[in-house]
Amino acid sequence: MSGGDAKKLVRSPSGLRMVPELRSARSPFGLDEPPWVPDKECPRCMQCDTKFDFITRKHHCRRCGKCFCDKCCSKKVPLPRMCFVDPVRQCAECALVSQKETEFYDKQLKVLMNGATFFVTLGTSDKSELMVCRLSNNQRYLVLDGDSHYEIEIIQISTVQILTEGFTPGGGNTRAIGMVLQYKVPGSEEVTQMKFIAGEDFSCNKKLSASWLAAMHKATKLLYESRDQ
Repeated sequence: MSGGDAKKLVRSPSGLRMVPELRSARSPFGLDEPPWVPDKECPRCMQCDTKFDFITRKHHCRRCGKCFCDKCCSKKVPLPRMCFVDPVRQCAECALVSQKETEFYDKQLKVLMNGATFFVTLGTSDKSELMVCRLSNNQRYLVLDGDSHYEIEIIQISTVQILTEGFTPGGGNTRAIGMVLQYKVPGSEEVTQMKFIAGEDFSCNKKLSASWLAAMHKATKLLYESRDQ
């Protein structure tokens, strides 16, 4: 899985980015840089409607590409989904979204890479196998290790349903106990299903499994967003 993961430093109008040399090696959670709204098409700030002149300069948000005045686009926030090396200028709305994503990259991504233990059932089988599930270091594969071994490409995942137990939504006290994953087999339209259930025995840390599932839920949201770009 490590082949073709080399990266290169590139400079764009938005800043320095460390990107994979091969586009196919990019993170499935990544976003492309947006096209900037041309200067001639934005005589006024797209947030507060202040008119641009020699004193009031225009700035482009690196996440959405829209034009803003300095007051409306003054924050510099990390944007790892676009592979920026340093924090970049973003409008207030985009900065808020990027700040929330920072937790995923700083904490939840590490949880996914460290892995957790589940009983995994393939397809309609009535037999399950105890497996360690983790996200690969390049973020492109879900790796399952037990007596069997699977590597599922994240980009091939079509749906993820988190399974919970406890009270109904709104009642609180629900906890994640597993997930149902559907993915396409490369080179085929066939859809395969896997069911993951947190282990009940003492050798399985259920708290760790629940944290892993919460991180996977967040990763799935980012994956859908990347596809919808």
